[in-house]
Amino acid sequence: MRQATTGRPTITVIGGGFAGLTAAISCAEGGASVTLYEAHRSLGGRARTADGPYRTNEGPHALYNGGPHWTWLEQRGLLKPLAPLPPLQATRFRFHRDGVLRRVPPAGLLKLRRYKNAPVDQDFFSWAASQEGEAAARAAAHYVGVATFHHDPGMLAAAFVQERLRRTISFPPEAHYIRGGWCELIARMAEHARQLGVRIETGARVDALPEDGPVIVATHLESARALLKDDRLTWDSARTMLLDVALRSRRGDLFAISGIDFPGWVERFTAQDRSLAPHGEELLQCQVGIGPDENRTDGIARAERLLDAGFPQWRERLTWRREALSLGRTGAVDLPGTTWRDRPAVERGDGVYLVGDQVAAPGVLSEVSFSSALEASTLALRSTRADRAAPYVPTGTGTGTGTKFSTSDTTEADGTVTTPHSRAS
Repeated sequence: MRQATTGRPTITVIGGGFAGLTAAISCAEGGASVTLYEAHRSLGGRARTADGPYRTNEGPHALYNGGPHWTWLEQRGLLKPLAPLPPLQATRFRFHRDGVLRRVPPAGLLKLRRYKNAPVDQDFFSWAASQEGEAAARAAAHYVGVATFHHDPGMLAAAFVQERLRRTISFPPEAHYIRGGWCELIARMAEHARQLGVRIETGARVDALPEDGPVIVATHLESARALLKDDRLTWDSARTMLLDVALRSRRGDLFAISGIDFPGWVERFTAQDRSLAPHGEELLQCQVGIGPDENRTDGIARAERLLDAGFPQWRERLTWRREALSLGRTGAVDLPGTTWRDRPAVERGDGVYLVGDQVAAPGVLSEVSFSSALEASTLALRSTRADRAAPYVPTGTGTGTGTKFSTSDTTEADGTVTTPHSRAS
């Protein structure tokens, strides 16, 4: 496929999304000669932003400043410009509960946030109900739909959901926004990678693994399963209905609505970034998790209930609309008895490494992709320096992770979530 550069280790990255670019940059910084292949004509993966006039991301996107990727991006000058939310807009956040909009969340939801520890082997609803009652448990589970995209977060592992509850309801909020959409972040990362010497080839589908050095596979898990011919590469994710709408501007429109009666989220992204829609219009993105026996119509109906509650006459103000069903594209969800350590391992053997948001790495949302990319980069570089470092001994190529993550990069380090029953790495 290509020749190794004399004196420098050769590493191939397959996939040009957030994880792939993170891996490519990290490997190049470590002294490797890196080539990145992206099957599509444009980079970004699920971090792509639609071309104008309505610059939507693939569902509501935010970057959490409590994750390890924040500092990493900032240190490299890749984070800014951001689109800060004006204080007035921040006051226009509502909770949809008992069919009406409320300014404050249920008290039980806030009480549950205080719990630093939650069990791995119990579902969130049962555990939370035993602590603060069923009403609080249900409200918290539905609220966490914003970070799980799941139709029933209460059925997921308590530790998994509790971590996301504490992160999403923190104050000041962790969520921040990339000005111009996530494509701008991807563009900055790609340019930085090129400056480091990374060779980026788009429109280049890889059907067989190269044999001239370590390979980092940074594709969707389904694509990785086919490429690596490994049926073990599966993990649970969500089914989510996405609804994007553009409305003529109206004074006093809300910034965001969180579903408490059911998991769902609506956010007006032009509240913080006017560049995402034409002058005089507002861009809203909605997401609602739908169950395995539900269809698109069910999800759209619930999303429209949130719009009906918070955006008066939105149908009459409508200038553009788009719907999409997202299947397994919103990251991993962990069922009771499992943690991130049980997902498909980063280290696959024979110099192959797997990264993405459904693999064995800690964090919330894009943090999983980031952390797995850094681990894969470390392992790939280490494998090229066998004479200068102790050999890596994998724990297995089925599930789990081959290296120990720095506790400073995980939310478990500060006691937010403990996983005493999870399989050790």
